Amino acid sequence: MKRKRLIMRTSILAVIAIALAYTFYSNYIADHSVARAGNDAVNFALTDLEGERIELDEYRGKGVFLNFWGTYCPPCVKEMPIMEELYEEYKEQGVEIIAVNVNEPELTVNQFVNRLNLTFPIAIDKGMRVSDAYGISPLPTTILIDEHGEIVKVHTGGMTDSQVREFLELIKPSSSN
Repeated sequence: MKRKRLIMRTSILAVIAIALAYTFYSNYIADHSVARAGNDAVNFALTDLEGERIELDEYRGKGVFLNFWGTYCPPCVKEMPIMEELYEEYKEQGVEIIAVNVNEPELTVNQFVNRLNLTFPIAIDKGMRVSDAYGISPLPTTILIDEHGEIVKVHTGGMTDSQVREFLELIKPSSSN
């Protein structure tokens, strides 16, 4: 009788251990990213803070620097002024920066944008439909899309001045090179 109880308890503990290991792996180790270099970028439509519609497909022919971010994210805060500094220069060369805030209140995002005097298009992904479609995690994540709508690179984590410039150069349309 004791032996049967020992086998039953051991079996239950083994099942629990396997379930915990799987949960840990799937939440913290496995790559859930949908966006991969070589794939076509998923089209989406959002409204920016000015009330203008942003649809990714309308940027065909341009490089798109698609940045997913949050005001609570220190690397996001650090890279925004760098993106702003290079925005006008690269916009003239056929590259658009689009910053997609991940599900924060509009007031919070507006205060952040006004404080940093950001001028590139910023939209809020309410309900995280776009973030989920791209499998975004963690923040910041930047997706570089070429003029044909193909993902060239996915970068997770903060970026330095030189990385932002390098990434913008990477997606300049060939007619601008």
